[in-house]
Amino acid sequence: MTQPPDAPSPDAMSVDAISLDAMSVDELRAQIPKIFAPWIVALGLDPVHAEAGLLRLTLPVTPALVHVGGVMCGQASMAAADTAMVLLMLRELGEFRPMTTVQLQSTFVRPVSGTSCTIEARLLRRGRKLAFGRIDLFDEQGRLAVQATTTYALL
Repeated sequence: MTQPPDAPSPDAMSVDAISLDAMSVDELRAQIPKIFAPWIVALGLDPVHAEAGLLRLTLPVTPALVHVGGVMCGQASMAAADTAMVLLMLRELGEFRPMTTVQLQSTFVRPVSGTSCTIEARLLRRGRKLAFGRIDLFDEQGRLAVQATTTYALL
């Protein structure tokens, strides 16, 4: 049996194909205290929008995350990026599955100040053993502040 020329190959894994049993934003919110360390829960990440291959969250910029320079510290940005991608994978898989961060690379484009920021995690590709993502963190004015790429090993 042949496929039309514009049809994806049967072994190609599209983002839509892996989102059949995806979790809702409310279900993700309920999972946060169950699977993350207390200090990650204390960040206050809040999932606000989800669609196939994309999860948007808000992060309050609290005094606990601000360093002496008056802006959010890079460590908080990286923790938020890593957590956002784990939540996106949880959503796409429809359940918690053991995984580990293999690589997380961040580029700090501008400082984050203000009272909150927005994080968008995107699933670029998921294979049987590895998943690749991009996470963008935007300041209150909607400007890109941090861009991260990540690789996860699915255990």
